[in-house]
Order: sequence, then structure tokens, then C-alpha cells
Amino acid sequence: MSHIAPEGTVLCALDDLDATGAKGLFVGEGAARQNIFVVREEDAVFGYVNSCPHIGVPLEFEPDEFISEFGGEILCSTHGARFRIEDGYCVSGPCSGDALEPVAVKVVGGNVVMA
Repeated sequence: MSHIAPEGTVLCALDDLDATGAKGLFVGEGAARQNIFVVREEDAVFGYVNSCPHIGVPLEFEPDEFISEFGGEILCSTHGARFRIEDGYCVSGPCSGDALEPVAVKVVGGNVVMA
């Protein structure tokens, strides 16, 4: 798992994930700055580096739009690859069998924080 910001760094409020189910963020400073996103599935929250394993492009076309319109999967807007929310595993598309790079996150007191 990536450690790109100090443990305990607040990324967003858990309620921020209610509208779209996910939120894109930049964490870290300078050369360590990285584009990540967090995604909520019921009471669980997962974090990933915002980069498709196929060609390294950000996954979303519109801000915070990471979940497929049918729900239940993360979608790469560039080539339509679909990833399981719980582990980032690519179940369909040009990077089938690959996975998103996880970022350790947890929920603390109503906030999503780096774990």
C-alpha cells in the first residue's frame, strides 16, 4: 500500500462520499504529491491511486465520478475498464487481471484518514 501522506491525515468527511460514492484528492507535497481517490461501499471505505493500470491515466472524466452508472464498480472513463470496489481488481477491460494500487485509509470520527 502507498504511504504518500502521514498516517492520520484527514482526507475528507465520510459524508463527502454520499453524493457520488467517491472523491478524488491530491495528497503529499512536491515530488511526493499524488492523485488518489476514496470510495465508499456501505460502511467501508477504500483508497486507491487515481491511475488506470492500463495506460496510467486518471480514472474519472468528471470530478468525483469514479463509480459506474450501474453502481457497484469503479469505472475507468477512458477505456471502460471496471474494477471491484473492495480490492481494486480489474474484472473487465484492457487491464483485466491487474488491480488499482491501494492506499491505506480508515474512518475515524466521521472522517476518512490515511491509515
